[in-house]
Amino acid sequence: MFTFYPEGVCSMMIEIELDGDTIKDVVFTGGCNGNLSGISKLIKGMKAEEVIEKLEGTRCGFKDTSCPDQLSKALRQAMAEA
Repeated sequence: MFTFYPEGVCSMMIEIELDGDTIKDVVFTGGCNGNLSGISKLIKGMKAEEVIEKLEGTRCGFKDTSCPDQLSKALRQAMAEA
């Protein structure tokens, strides 16, 4: 289990479980529960690189980042440390 602490967003923690380069589970703490739970369900079983490509650079309102963008950063780190 890889733990990531996002910056500049409402969620406070992202926990990621990978099986090689495939996403096994993602759990967000804090943030918009319905949206983040939905994202977690949608990306289970996907390749991490595919999710990174789709979510990287997503912005929330006027912020330079978002929870999906922070997830892409978390996935990059998790893959680098695996």
